[in-house]
Amino acid sequence: MIEDSPAGLARMFVALARDLEAAKEPTEVLERIVQSAVTTIDGCEEAGVLLVNRRANTFESPAVTGALVTASDEAQLAFDEGPCLDAARHERSFLIDDMAAETRWPRYAPRAVELGVGSMMGFELFAQDHTLGALDLYAHRPGAFDEHAREIGWVFASHAAIALAAAQRAHSLRAGYDTRQEIGAAVGVLMERHRLTSDKAFDMLKETSSRTNVKLREVAAEVVRTGQLPSIGE
Repeated sequence: MIEDSPAGLARMFVALARDLEAAKEPTEVLERIVQSAVTTIDGCEEAGVLLVNRRANTFESPAVTGALVTASDEAQLAFDEGPCLDAARHERSFLIDDMAAETRWPRYAPRAVELGVGSMMGFELFAQDHTLGALDLYAHRPGAFDEHAREIGWVFASHAAIALAAAQRAHSLRAGYDTRQEIGAAVGVLMERHRLTSDKAFDMLKETSSRTNVKLREVAAEVVRTGQLPSIGE
């Protein structure tokens, strides 16, 4: 339940920021986002995050609070229309006061009513210069979200987007560091085993990666594990 006083709202968002910052992995951040949305935004009964991969033009639903959200996302992807897709694709927010009277998505809306969606609200998750996806909020009854809930939703989504972007950057940095460490260890193994320079050993890794069509990190892991370069078909 939202505290309406300025002090109450400030305390709520300070607590939210701390909670999201404490989650280091993107998956954990996403779970905390959807759970917190249900507990802090008036009218919200279910929530989900829809992420967009712009290079592949694909979507995924990595965090949902229940089967209703999963079914809703599946319907939107099947029909290639819906409020969550529009929010993620076009950097828009939306408020659907009564899904039964909705006309903007003629194929999705009837399916949403069948699923038990009465009203919806959603916001793009925008960080720096790109959209990560959308935060989507569901209620079973029409008219569940008022203007105050919408304003809180905007601030909530902004906090969520910043926390998610930070977690994704940190995850990428850790993955890159781990990859460099593993490649370095593999180079050391090859240098010792074949009496090579570091450049020659690294070239062997790259050539093997290209020849076997296996990622460089996976080739390095195999060398560290077995002391041998992988062969085609292994």
